[in-house]
Amino acid sequence: MMKGLRSVGLIAATGLALSSTTAFAEELRIVSWGGAYQKGQSIGIFQPAAKAMGITVKEDTYGGISDVKLMVKSGADKFDIFSSGAGSCASGAAEGVLEKLDYSIIDVSDHLPGMYSDYCAGADIFSVVAAWNTETYGDNGPRTWADFYDVEKFPGTRAMRNKVDAQLETALLADGVPMDQIYEVLNSEAGIERALDKIRTIKPHIAVWWSSGAQHAQLMKDGEVDMTTGWNGRFDVAKDDGAKVAYDWRTGIMDWEGYGIPKGAKNKDLAMKYIAEMMKPEYMAEFAKYITYGPTNGKVYELGLMEDSRAKMMPSHPDNAKHQLTLSTEWYSKWRTIAAEMYTEMMTE
Repeated sequence: MMKGLRSVGLIAATGLALSSTTAFAEELRIVSWGGAYQKGQSIGIFQPAAKAMGITVKEDTYGGISDVKLMVKSGADKFDIFSSGAGSCASGAAEGVLEKLDYSIIDVSDHLPGMYSDYCAGADIFSVVAAWNTETYGDNGPRTWADFYDVEKFPGTRAMRNKVDAQLETALLADGVPMDQIYEVLNSEAGIERALDKIRTIKPHIAVWWSSGAQHAQLMKDGEVDMTTGWNGRFDVAKDDGAKVAYDWRTGIMDWEGYGIPKGAKNKDLAMKYIAEMMKPEYMAEFAKYITYGPTNGKVYELGLMEDSRAKMMPSHPDNAKHQLTLSTEWYSKWRTIAAEMYTEMMTE
């Protein structure tokens, strides 16, 4: 009898353990950038995908790829999936802090060319642009990067990002380097220094080094600066909220955002399946209703999941893409760490 009770107790305990493990495994933690961007992700992608899979997804914000590197190298366990720009993701991959994605599970067969990598599954396409305050300049704001850097023709305060991503490119474009030679010039410390020297010419006019999309959108809403680098979708949301802001696609540096998994993530297998779910065109089309970042999955256009008027507002629409530089993930995988150190030194000198 006692033996039977012990067996029942053992089975019950084992069942409880399995139940606890299953409950834990069916929960994922994802981090992104907050503000209007993450709101669109949450409503359009994160929570609907979680519901479709019958799992719980908890969201938080983070500070970028540096947080991923710190977490992995310290052995911490804070999140399972992160949302990242392609260049930053390439940098993390080069340092060995990311899991290689399993594309036998994650279907990217309908993705636009170049919109995914071994370590980052592309989710949306955005552009870094030069935005201006229309109360300051009306319709005659900086329509090229040369304009942005011309403090005589366009007097006023500027803001730039406090991280290197897509900032050096603006300087070389302003300095007259042809679009197809930007990354050739940046392929040395001397080329990086040339870009930094150009930024130094306007440094006295840079009032804010912004750290998030929510911040640079707010800068324009409040009229705190006259122009800033930043993400097109954030400016569109700010404009809808009453901000006096405009930008020109001729200043665009087209990039893509995707999802990665930190090295050693405990819920790696479930994270792979969740990323696979998020790659479906229906989610990307829904997300694009909330912010003007284009889908990486070409089926969104093929299936007519987005209205033509909305599609024409996306960075990747042919009418807009033809004016823009496309960010090089290859360059960022090689140079981002070094360039970031040099950029930080320039900001603080």
